[in-house]
Amino acid sequence: MDKKKIIIDCDPGYDDAVAILLAAGSPAIDLLAITTVAGNQTIEKVTKNALRIAKLAHLENVPIAAGASRPLLRQAVTVAANIHGESGLDGTTLPEAEYKVDPRHAAQLIVDVVMREPEKTVTLVPIGPLTNIALAARIEPKIVDRVKEVVLMGGGAHIGNIKPMAEFNIENDPEAAHIVFEEKWPIVMVGLDLTYQALATAAVKEKIAEIDTPAARFLTQVLARFSENYKRSKGFDEPPVHDPCAVARVIDETIVKAVSAPIHVEYRGDYTAGMTVTDLRGKVPADCHTSVALELDRERFWNLIIEAAKRL
Repeated sequence: MDKKKIIIDCDPGYDDAVAILLAAGSPAIDLLAITTVAGNQTIEKVTKNALRIAKLAHLENVPIAAGASRPLLRQAVTVAANIHGESGLDGTTLPEAEYKVDPRHAAQLIVDVVMREPEKTVTLVPIGPLTNIALAARIEPKIVDRVKEVVLMGGGAHIGNIKPMAEFNIENDPEAAHIVFEEKWPIVMVGLDLTYQALATAAVKEKIAEIDTPAARFLTQVLARFSENYKRSKGFDEPPVHDPCAVARVIDETIVKAVSAPIHVEYRGDYTAGMTVTDLRGKVPADCHTSVALELDRERFWNLIIEAAKRL
């Protein structure tokens, strides 16, 4: 089986950590690079977290580059310390990282990897704000035709979580999201409609706690603190683990099912900036390049994560 080549662009973050471990532990994935963007925490903190997660997952040969520290036009990222803590991974234990950050900007690393690999073989998996992806598309427009697809965690067809109709990753840099969605590469939006189905239930946490590997012990810490913070901040009894859903879609699209639909990002409205306007009326243009994920096979999704934790 040919492995699926991906670049993860992330802002770790509890659920980003789960996504990286899923990619590292999946025999279906060839992780070519990890890039970071300010989002759940500052660029310095999320880059440190990415390095330490990579150390845990034995990703010594995967380049890691830091990217945008702020949105394209807006003044600052609103970090999610209420969910992820002041470090981005409060309440967890990770090894200190010995790896060095790649000297290139994250956007340049993305460009270099996509241009190096054969055409239509690299999937971009952004699971934070889309600033680095927008910058990469502007630095080298040729990547738009070379990328296999963009499978992103963000947005929502019916609901938001920062605003009534705006999700955190998109709302943090709606101008960047507008650029990314308007490019003609194939896009799968794995948004809140899907990720709110990926709940870390007590049964799931018990299964992971039974696994005696460093990755599983770390995941147990992640899900425990994530659950506490989500309950306190959002009122959820069980937290939705958003970001690994995008990786799961790349591994097996029958686990994360999507339908074609035109999607555009609103970036000018006083109340709607960050809204992913998704047309689900049924009339899909022939040239539609966007899809929205709506249905999750929960059991198979969590089995992917559990098996990855065992392998690591």
